[in-house]
Amino acid sequence: MKVIEAGVLSVAYRDEGSPDGPVAILLHGFPYDVHAYDAVVPLLTAQGWRCIVPYLRGYGPTRFLSPDTMRSGQQAALGSDLLALMDALGIERAVLGGYDWGGRAACIVAALWPERVVGLVSCGSGYNIQDIAGAAEPTSAAAEHRLWYQYYFHTERGREGLLRNRADLARLLWELWSPTWRFDETTFARTAEAFDNPDFVDVVIHSYRHRYGAIAGDPELDALERKLAGQPTIGVPTVVLLGADDGVTVASAEDKRAGQYTGRYRREIVPGVGHNFPQEAPEVFARAVMEVGGGG
Repeated sequence: MKVIEAGVLSVAYRDEGSPDGPVAILLHGFPYDVHAYDAVVPLLTAQGWRCIVPYLRGYGPTRFLSPDTMRSGQQAALGSDLLALMDALGIERAVLGGYDWGGRAACIVAALWPERVVGLVSCGSGYNIQDIAGAAEPTSAAAEHRLWYQYYFHTERGREGLLRNRADLARLLWELWSPTWRFDETTFARTAEAFDNPDFVDVVIHSYRHRYGAIAGDPELDALERKLAGQPTIGVPTVVLLGADDGVTVASAEDKRAGQYTGRYRREIVPGVGHNFPQEAPEVFARAVMEVGGGG
């Protein structure tokens, strides 16, 4: 594990593989951590890749540099963190891969700074830039039911529940979101350590309240949020991977977000895979990284 100052953070990250190889930056989601890529990284490094796997803000050993920085979990913060990490590491261009929060960060950088991105692998919802202005629109009862945890986090009871029972909540979400993935207690416990970060609760609660417009964002990120409100297209080569058993986002055969991609684009629904795509199907994920990176 390495640490580097990048933007407003001291970022803890794994850096493995050839220092001269093509770079893949792999980003985890909520409630997961860098161990989601434990099986992906060896597959890529064996092919000459360099893999950077950071802990996101609020997770693991990553820390804010200043007590005065807002503990924001909004999408603009995640995208800014990723760009700052690339700058700090001197990485001009990379393949970005992620799911959930990490997929959102990857999509943002691919959309707004395409000159920095060789290709994109995004799992779950695919186009993962939030439409905050439209977030108040209700959807089907089944879809609303799957988002119960987000509404829970909108309440002070939910905040206290996350504070007291973060591991219990995370384990339940793993089970609900990946119903066919049989993880063991050792696997879960290794990741659950990342939730002991002192900023975890603040960042998570802010993330789920901000995406519905229920709380203000970091004023320093207002200009970036305005750009994201326009739902910018993504022009870099992209593979979207969907788990057929994802308990958060149902993988529909109809690709409603295809119009958001203006470059080379492929979408795949993978049977037997839930929400935590890279940890459940590392071979498929690694192949997609090599594909958008020009090696597949």
